[in-house]
Amino acid sequence: MREAVKWTNLSRRKISSKLSELGTPAGKNIVSRLLHENDYRRRKPQKKRTMGQNADRNAQFENITHLKKEYLNAGKPVISIDTKKKELLGNFYREGVVDSVDPIIINDHDFPSVSDGKVIPHGIYDLGKNTASLHLNASHDTTEFACESIELWWNEQGRMDYPAQDELLILCDGGGSNSATTYIFKEDLQALSNRLGLKIRIAHYPPYCSKYNPIEHRLFPHVTRACKGVHWKASKQRRTT
Repeated sequence: MREAVKWTNLSRRKISSKLSELGTPAGKNIVSRLLHENDYRRRKPQKKRTMGQNADRNAQFENITHLKKEYLNAGKPVISIDTKKKELLGNFYREGVVDSVDPIIINDHDFPSVSDGKVIPHGIYDLGKNTASLHLNASHDTTEFACESIELWWNEQGRMDYPAQDELLILCDGGGSNSATTYIFKEDLQALSNRLGLKIRIAHYPPYCSKYNPIEHRLFPHVTRACKGVHWKASKQRRTT
């Protein structure tokens, strides 16, 4: 009954049992109704609290908004890129449930030593066409891999969608294979630009703002849903759209 208590991890049945022990019996349905009336819901933690504030945060967001509008209005390609969480290849646990005839038996420990390696999904979301590609790598999340993923997308999809364009805007966060501070990514991008004959422009989101990258809420939630309760099997690199 303390007002400071804002949550409980007890089940409705357990609360009902404890109330009975205290001499105030109430069925689990009554408990559920009372919790609902007092705004208690089953909730999951949400990653929404920003851990830091960059002095140029707002200015960079305004710059990105201006660039997106400029490129999209001109019919130029704008893509959002990022690497999703790495996963071990093999019979390992993944959160979620599926409907199946037989029980799904997996390893009781997630030891990398017994895996077939790991899969690194790199996604590309095309803002103008509202389409996406996911490239799977089984080695390392490097700047070279990020650039090869962009090159593959351009040769297989982008070139057909934007045949008359020679400029490309890429939106990404500032870490990982597309780091805003490492010179290697800039060198690989320049090499990519030379190979494709494209003028490539990068717009990095400010620190602690990767959740605003369009790919985070336009592609990755669908990938997460599709993979719930299943495991990654070792195979050659493949691509899905």
